[in-house]
Amino acid sequence: MTAFQRVVVLGSTGSIGESTLDVIARHPERMAVYALSAHSRMQRLAEQALASRAAVVVVPDTAARQKFIDAWQGGQPMPEIRVGAQALADTAADPQCDAVMAAIVGAAGLPSALAAARAGKRVLLANKEALVAAGTLFMQAIRDNGAELLPIDSEHNAIFQCLPHQGRADAPHSPAKGVRRLLLTASGGPFRGRDLEDLHDVTPEQACAHPNWSMGRKISVDSATMLNKGLEVIEAHWLFAMPADRIDVVVHPQSVVHSMVEYDDGSVLAQLGQPDMRTPIAYGLGFPDRIESGVGPLDLTRHGRLDFEKPDLTRFPCLAHSFAAMRAGQGACVALNAANEVAVDAFLEGRLAYTWIPRVIEAALEWQARQASVTLSSLDDVLALDAEARAFSGNLGLA
Repeated sequence: MTAFQRVVVLGSTGSIGESTLDVIARHPERMAVYALSAHSRMQRLAEQALASRAAVVVVPDTAARQKFIDAWQGGQPMPEIRVGAQALADTAADPQCDAVMAAIVGAAGLPSALAAARAGKRVLLANKEALVAAGTLFMQAIRDNGAELLPIDSEHNAIFQCLPHQGRADAPHSPAKGVRRLLLTASGGPFRGRDLEDLHDVTPEQACAHPNWSMGRKISVDSATMLNKGLEVIEAHWLFAMPADRIDVVVHPQSVVHSMVEYDDGSVLAQLGQPDMRTPIAYGLGFPDRIESGVGPLDLTRHGRLDFEKPDLTRFPCLAHSFAAMRAGQGACVALNAANEVAVDAFLEGRLAYTWIPRVIEAALEWQARQASVTLSSLDDVLALDAEARAFSGNLGLA
């Protein structure tokens, strides 16, 4: 059994954060919450801190700090309140914590995830951008500082479970011995069977209505466009040291098979389960042990059948853009992610048509390809390119 863990949950009021707190609460004998962070939902953060007895909370600014104080109820002492982005990174690296759930959505979560890696923590990675925008930096930080990296995305967690390992979550330098390829499954989202002409009028509410998973609005839109799957392909490249031509995507509408690993002898190992994020979260928190997650048993007879098909790149151009970015290099991956965040924000705010999201991404990739060669050797380099790509994307007439 692993040692007792004190856990920092970054992005605790989001869906991953809520599920993480649920799993932690089921195992008071082996883990406890040390710190929580949230960007805007101070009432919910106060409720979580009270229930989990968190010692620390991190909020973005003084206004949020006051909202948290106003929301605090109960007889127990108020937790220490830390303010700002630097406090977020410092808390991720705090000597009093052992594990960090990195679940802040978007590039905003990159500095704190990197700080946790540099501090040698067990990093439970649910933030895609740490690898998409800064894969070289992040994986090197894991290796140089003796950190552990456990992927929490259901697809990467499934692949990790299907790979051979020695009881420690290290960062590999090369593909696992005997592995031929990785197969990431995708549900196809809410528009898999919809007529292409009808996609021009898609509303944010329709794009966020995922058929299988309960997720935040941004990641739900990414799932609908399959940009989310593209980011996961790039993540898989870094997590498992796997070349692009050995990573495939297969559409699997039932979301029962979470991903697969094909070996040189023709064997294919798959991880199956309910579409509930508490399974990969429990796996990450308990590793190398298997711990109870609160997820019910999988009844395959109820599903009756499991379907698989190739992704339609005409319907999902964002997936094609993601493969192109991965092959082009880290700078293109930064531009891909930045442009997508700008475009999705504009779509959710009613300033951009759904079918224009891939067009913004394509324009940003073309812009990045025209730029002089850049060296992304530091976090500042990555963030500077990210800011330039956002500025370019934001000036494409989205307002």
